[in-house]
Amino acid sequence: MRFYELVFIARQDLTPAQVEGLARHYTGVIKEFGGDVKKTEFCGLRQLAYAIKKNTRGYYVLLNVEAGHDCMKEVERQMKISEDILRHLAVRVPTLNHEPSPLMQQRNYKDEISRKADDDFIED
Repeated sequence: MRFYELVFIARQDLTPAQVEGLARHYTGVIKEFGGDVKKTEFCGLRQLAYAIKKNTRGYYVLLNVEAGHDCMKEVERQMKISEDILRHLAVRVPTLNHEPSPLMQQRNYKDEISRKADDDFIED
């Protein structure tokens, strides 16, 4: 089995529940082909650098996957067909990272800074 990081961007007019449904669907496909999803991160609705199919925003989802080559080919094939997926990228990695992705770390870092600023203000 190989390790992959799979990222896809879903359309902006979907609801968060529909995006979770897409992630569950692709997780099911991966498990059907004998793979396993180790981590799923929903990064939320984010601004795109340029419009894709008239969408200026998109829902980002990251999946850490342990699967075979045939499994990933099938998942990518289904993502190409889906109208809800704007872009996708699967990258083979030597090991899976169990920590939050850099995007999620950046979001947590901003929250941590604001909490520290509030704590410093109270102490004075």
